[in-house]
Amino acid sequence: MDIQLKKRPWYIRYKYYLMAAVAFVAFMIYVMTLSVGPRKQRIDTESIQIADVETGRFMEYVDVEGLVQPILTIQVNTKEGGFVDRIVAEEGAMLEQGDTILTLVNPELTRQINDKRDEFEKQMVNYRNQEINMKQQTLNLRQQILQARHEQRRQQKNYELAKEEFAMGIKSKAELEVVEEEYNLKRQTTALQMESLHYDSVASTLSSQMLQADMERERKKFARELERLGDLVVRAPISGQLSFLQATPGQQVGGNSRVGEIKVLSQYKIHTSLSEYYIDRVTTGLPATILYQGKRFPLKITKVVPEVKDRSFDVDLVFGNEMPDNVRVGKSYRVQIELGQPEEAVVIPRGNFYQATGGQWIYKVSESGDKAIRTPITIGRQNPQQYEVTSGLAPGDRVITTGYDQFGEAEVLVLGK
Repeated sequence: MDIQLKKRPWYIRYKYYLMAAVAFVAFMIYVMTLSVGPRKQRIDTESIQIADVETGRFMEYVDVEGLVQPILTIQVNTKEGGFVDRIVAEEGAMLEQGDTILTLVNPELTRQINDKRDEFEKQMVNYRNQEINMKQQTLNLRQQILQARHEQRRQQKNYELAKEEFAMGIKSKAELEVVEEEYNLKRQTTALQMESLHYDSVASTLSSQMLQADMERERKKFARELERLGDLVVRAPISGQLSFLQATPGQQVGGNSRVGEIKVLSQYKIHTSLSEYYIDRVTTGLPATILYQGKRFPLKITKVVPEVKDRSFDVDLVFGNEMPDNVRVGKSYRVQIELGQPEEAVVIPRGNFYQATGGQWIYKVSESGDKAIRTPITIGRQNPQQYEVTSGLAPGDRVITTGYDQFGEAEVLVLGK
């Protein structure tokens, strides 16, 4: 006889369907949890850097590369034009002020100077003749004065003699009066003649002084012309190294043309460029340093060029009392320019988080150390090693400073290996 089989329960018969439904529901719950809850991402701690938030002395400074340059560069220009006759100094030569660099020839200038020399000599002969005439005139005036005084004394003696003869009865009163009238006339005439001679003498003296002034003026004028011949010799305007010379024998150069360059190497400066971000804070007198072979050498800003080009501006610095032994033109150093005094602040080390977040947030590690949570912060000042944190973090916190290019939009990082 047939045995009736017992029918299996429905959950046994549909167990595979039930298992599939449970897995689907679990998957949907997981997806909904991810969409509603914070986005997480597992990160290997060996691929990131974790730093401590600390309270320390914060110094705001700028770290840039600077090039050594001579303290002063002087252009060498010609004063007169001509043809290069001889080159005395070569590029790289050390020169003292006044040393000859090159000589020029200018036949036209030489001819002009010779013509002016002839003209000057003719003028000098003419002046000398005038001077001789004036001296002769002065002698004549003195002779006339002497003659007039002699005549006046002689007439006075005649008058005194006539008075004595009148007293003795030798001459009559009429004869005395005639002599007296002649004496008075001669005295008045002599007075007028003396006054006239005085004015003639003054005029002669003034004319002589003017003549001397004219002669001196012509001498100086001709001396300046002769200096033009001396200007055909191009000399070093200052002591230094002839770093550039652009001249060849036979080359024609014009007046006031640049033919060379001298670098003053008695002292050096460092030239660098800073971002326009610092233009309102960098002024002359700010201190700076360079670190070379474990030793710091002080500098000071001496020049700030206010013009901004390509979003940067130029700055010159000079060394203090000491500088490295091997300073050479063109050598580069890392320069730290101080922008203020050290202050106590909450700081964190620099990292690529700033480029990824703009300094608006950072991942802060939890106290348990198994995760890091995205935390808003505010960054204040910065230097090449640190950021100043003004809000969002406290001393003792730990933050992730690197690896932000692999975090995506995760709000929570699960830390592990």
